[in-house]
Parts: sequence; C-alpha cells; structure tokens
Amino acid sequence: MDTAQIEALITEKCGEPDAESEIGELLGVAADRQGREVNDVDLERGARFVCRYIELVPYMIKVAWTAAVAVGLQGPMGRILDAVQSYWLEDDDIIPDQIGVVGLLDDAYCSLSSLQLVSDHYRLQTGKYLFPDDLTGANQVMRKIIGEPYASDLDRLVTGTMQSAGLLEAVKALAGPEKQIDFSNKSTIWNHGPAGDIDLRELDRFGLLED
Repeated sequence: MDTAQIEALITEKCGEPDAESEIGELLGVAADRQGREVNDVDLERGARFVCRYIELVPYMIKVAWTAAVAVGLQGPMGRILDAVQSYWLEDDDIIPDQIGVVGLLDDAYCSLSSLQLVSDHYRLQTGKYLFPDDLTGANQVMRKIIGEPYASDLDRLVTGTMQSAGLLEAVKALAGPEKQIDFSNKSTIWNHGPAGDIDLRELDRFGLLED
C-alpha cells in the first residue's frame, strides 16, 4: 500500500516553521474548553503528541493492509484505505489543508478512527485485536482537540466509509461462532499479546483525558 504522497504531505506540513505554534494555539483553545491553564512546556509536549499522531497514519495504513491480507479482508480494507487516501489528497475537506499543519488533523483523525473501527469490529467477532496498537484513547483525545462541529462531521464521514466498504458483513462472514476466541487472552492476530495503548500522559494537564 503506497503512502508516499501522504508521507510527503506530513513531512511538509509538520516541518513548517510555524507548525508547533499553530498546534499550540489550538491546544490552548482545547485546554480552555476543559477549564485548564497550561504553560509553554505543556504546549510543547502537546504539540509533540499531535505531530506523532499525524505521523502514525502511514505506518497504520501499512499495518492495516498487512493485517487485512493475513485474515482475508483485502476487499473491504482496500475500499477503506482508498477512502482514507482520497481524503488526504482532497483540497476541500472539513478542515482545509491550506491552513497548515492544523489542516491535517481531520485527515489523521478520519484515517486512524476508521482503522480502529475495523479492529474493533474484528475483535467483536473473533476476540483478537487486528492491530498491535490500540488507538482508541488517542482518537478520543484528538476528537476533543478538533472540537465541534467538526468532530461530529468527521465521525459521520467515518461511519459512512465503514458502511460503504461492507466491512461489518465481511467480518461476520469471516468469523462465525465456531471461530470465536476467548476474549480473556487479549491477543493480536500475531499472538503478540494485548494491543498497546499510546502513551497520553503528556496531555494530562490539558484535561483531555477526562471523560
């Protein structure tokens, strides 16, 4: 799965001189919404998290495709990844790319939320994690950073992608009751143990980890 164009766009936008300050300004607004006060060190740490989140996308696309091939979900996964890639390459999306690195947040959130949903549906049917990383917490934090009404618009886009890809039906057909696995083993499809959560401790002072 070719991610060269996405990687180039991320490198360009995250490497801009004003990238960190633009993210910091958005994080300051997010902290205000949570009733929190943050300092320059907090903003710097938060900006690093946001950039790491964005930079995860090409890696997770490759992981998703590898996992799909391994379990026989190439069809729906291919359609999902096509939608993910097309969203990155559209100029006119929910948060315009022209505004700099902040314009990549919707692309990254849509991408990683879609892939996490695939893994969640797969686990509901088989008891195994499809990916070695659990992005649930990171996606929830990014949703709060993006804020409304954009976050709900993006969620609807993700749901529509899942439905049009026929993912749910494909996973159910793939993993019938006879293939159910004990959920207590918390293994990935590679039997590497439980999926790892992304470390979110740097964002604690923003109030973004609270329900």
